[in-house]
Amino acid sequence: MKIMVVAAGMALGFCTLVSGVRADDAALIAAGSDTFNTYCATCHGNNLESSGQTFDLRKLRASERNRFQNSVTNGKNQMPPWKGVLSEDEIEGLWRYIRANAYEK
Repeated sequence: MKIMVVAAGMALGFCTLVSGVRADDAALIAAGSDTFNTYCATCHGNNLESSGQTFDLRKLRASERNRFQNSVTNGKNQMPPWKGVLSEDEIEGLWRYIRANAYEK
């Protein structure tokens, strides 16, 4: 039984490396997806598919991390501030989820 668990873990690790996403990154992205679906999807659309009424988060570039952090933390236009609601880890997960699905990789 122990050998099967190790083999399964090795297979998962291999698949993760082949796909280009490390297991810890995949976990952050999955957590970010959960956070997005809980707090953000209502306005920003399911699966980051914006209806056009709010900013399409898939347009965020890698260089816009500070813009993202400021908007989430302090709010922007119609978006409320999430400071004190979302933890730094949740915000990091959101960023990773958005970047994993961004137009510009």
